[in-house]
Formats: sequence, structure tokens, C-alpha cells
Amino acid sequence: MGYSNQMWMLMKLLVVGALVVTRSPALTNAQTCGDAKAALFPCGSYLMGFGAAPRPGDKCCSNVKSLNNQAEDRATRRALCQCLKDAAHAYGVKADRARDLPTYCKITLEVPVTPNVDCTRIP
Repeated sequence: MGYSNQMWMLMKLLVVGALVVTRSPALTNAQTCGDAKAALFPCGSYLMGFGAAPRPGDKCCSNVKSLNNQAEDRATRRALCQCLKDAAHAYGVKADRARDLPTYCKITLEVPVTPNVDCTRIP
């Protein structure tokens, strides 16, 4: 699948995710899994290794910081973790880029960013 086809597929999946009406009870009233995935859309090229994006852009990092700030309680953090873990698998996110994203965006997470993270163990 070519770059443009993958980006089109990612965009369609993110739009569909953003349109999901059912909200997870663990996410905040203003936040759904679809919202979280849509917020990370500016990170797509970096996370999937497309083009010449050696680092995430400013909009990506701004959105990552915002998501991190919205994860105020354990249930929300766990729900966001599972949502983004599932999305990473579905969209072909490169594990090394996901692992480096918090460092580039200057945020601290209490758990390692790995494809096999156990979201139920997030404090």
C-alpha cells in the first residue's frame, strides 16, 4: 500500500473514530476514544514513519500535552491507554517512534510506551 493510500486509510479511520457516538464511561464527558485518536492525527506522519518527519511537529506535541493533561484520573488514563494502544496496532504505528514521542513533546508518563503495555496497571 502506497503512502497516499495509507494516509487516506488513516484519515478515514480517524474520521470514523471521531464520529463514534458511544462514549466510554471511563473517559471524560468531553473526551471519547475517537476524540483522542483525532487529536493525534497531526502526529500520524511521524508515528508511522512517513516522509521526512524525524521529529513530531508543534501541533502534534500540543495535542499530546493536551491529552496528557486531560487524563486526570486512573480510569481515564487506563481508557486512553487502551484506546491508543489499539489504535497504534490498527494504524501501524512504529513502536520506537511512539516510545520517543513523550521525550520529543517534553511530557512525563508514568508507564513505558510499548506495544505490550498493560493498561490495567496504570496508576
